[in-house]
Amino acid sequence: MTNLAKKPPLGLKKQKGTKNENYLKKIRELPCCICQKFGEPQQSPTTAHHPIHDRHGTRKRPDEDAIPLCEGHHQGLWDKSKIAIHKEPKKWRELYGADYSYTGRF
Repeated sequence: MTNLAKKPPLGLKKQKGTKNENYLKKIRELPCCICQKFGEPQQSPTTAHHPIHDRHGTRKRPDEDAIPLCEGHHQGLWDKSKIAIHKEPKKWRELYGADYSYTGRF
């Protein structure tokens, strides 16, 4: 017997996004949208970032919402010259705004 209390009402469950490797590949070929907008030199390769600001729950946003960020603005693992969104999301938002505002889908 399944526990219906943990399931959303019928018709309200969001569809799970499909993987779109072609889209992500194209995103990785673009320059970092933050470096470009704020006139910062891009010193690391571009990665695909799935927006995290105002995301409720643990589900990752669809691949089509990914934005191009240099490694410094994204993870900041080896390019420590920038504010990395995954290290300091609040500070990143104060400086650059909500990450989902760069997708063009909101």
